[in-house]
Amino acid sequence: MARRYDTNDATDRVTGLREAASAVRRGELVVLPTDTVYGIGADAFSSEGVADLLAAKGRGRNMPTPVLIGSPNTLHGLVTDFSELAWELVDAFWPGALTLVAKHQPSLQWDLGDTRGTVAVRMPLHPVAIELLTDVGPMAVSSANLTGHPAPENCDAAQQMLGDSVSVYLDGGPTPGIVPSSIVDVTGPVPVLLREGALSPEELRKVVPDLEVAN
Repeated sequence: MARRYDTNDATDRVTGLREAASAVRRGELVVLPTDTVYGIGADAFSSEGVADLLAAKGRGRNMPTPVLIGSPNTLHGLVTDFSELAWELVDAFWPGALTLVAKHQPSLQWDLGDTRGTVAVRMPLHPVAIELLTDVGPMAVSSANLTGHPAPENCDAAQQMLGDSVSVYLDGGPTPGIVPSSIVDVTGPVPVLLREGALSPEELRKVVPDLEVAN
């Protein structure tokens, strides 16, 4: 039976974050608010948890799960060949609605789907998400919806779709908006905008003037 906690209530928030962290460590799924939409998450290093996440969404391995982190410093243990331009994007837009696709450390023992040696990583601008991520470490997180359905802006919508496949729901109220993060590929010498979302090419080029936009 899924448990739900109101993170706008001080007592419920403490209990909810503790229960969510315990669930993640057990390899179970949690739903959490972010600065874009609600996400469904699991321990990034739990292959069973990530498989359960994909199954809960009805999503295949061909669409690997992004990873959310609670601090830019966490990148040092996750990615390799991370350029100076990539760090400049981190400094300018994290925490926030920018997802970076980078080469992950080959030694990492995780299975996020068919990633081909890369990981899509982001630090969200949401206090509840950051607190949980700081506690449990990197989490595989995708939008908390069934594949093909709208991404949820509130916890009710997420729970209606995902039900008891999730152990803990953290209800932070409505999210700021449904615009997804912008995705920039930093695996090559020149960053490439793969998906325009909350950040426009013009905003990104203030930091990386040579940014390219994928066709």
